[in-house]
Amino acid sequence: MTTRLMLISPAMNPALREARFPHTDRPDGDGPDGDGLDALGLRDAEAVRETFPATATTYVSPSPRCRRTAEALGLDAKPLPALAPCAMGRWQGRTLDEVAATEPDALASWLADPASAPHGGEPLLALLTRAAHWLDTLGDGTPGEGVPGDGVPGDSGTARGRVIAVAEPDIIRACAVHALGATPAAFWRIDVRPLTATELSGRAGRWNLLSGRPLHSAGPRPFAL
Repeated sequence: MTTRLMLISPAMNPALREARFPHTDRPDGDGPDGDGLDALGLRDAEAVRETFPATATTYVSPSPRCRRTAEALGLDAKPLPALAPCAMGRWQGRTLDEVAATEPDALASWLADPASAPHGGEPLLALLTRAAHWLDTLGDGTPGEGVPGDGVPGDSGTARGRVIAVAEPDIIRACAVHALGATPAAFWRIDVRPLTATELSGRAGRWNLLSGRPLHSAGPRPFAL
């Protein structure tokens, strides 16, 4: 059975504007540096609210900005640990420029080696594996076990048919890398703009990709795949 997946990126927020790593150890509340949406981001999300199919299964990354974006879009979405942003260890809450100034060698290692985790968190390779596992089991229609390898039972987000997920940009990029069969290095060459839809259709091993459609405010728009 073909799975039709729409990945929606969150609205702009202070952390995204400042290129600041999110507080991934605070999934249930806003971090002190603006991990949630501010008034501008909330207004932007409300302005592009669409009419989504009522039969679609809806998920959301457990980050504050994704949960608030989903609410603003009128989606009653279930938070899914498999869609959590990459855990950034001691770099969370810091900007990219701050890390570059204080830990240039560590940053260079992180950007060059997908298995590297100098911040003490999750390596890029683990994020890519996590996203790929979720994507490839999405159409199974069977209960899952959360994040592969974490030993914690839970809902991995398996579903059939149409699926909508408001997801962190790094999750969307990781799904695109896997769908295209690209190398980990391609992750850094993909831009995900706020409030855009990346649409995938297919099944494990064969995906078609439509990337970066802006959400629109000019009336209802159908779920197109």
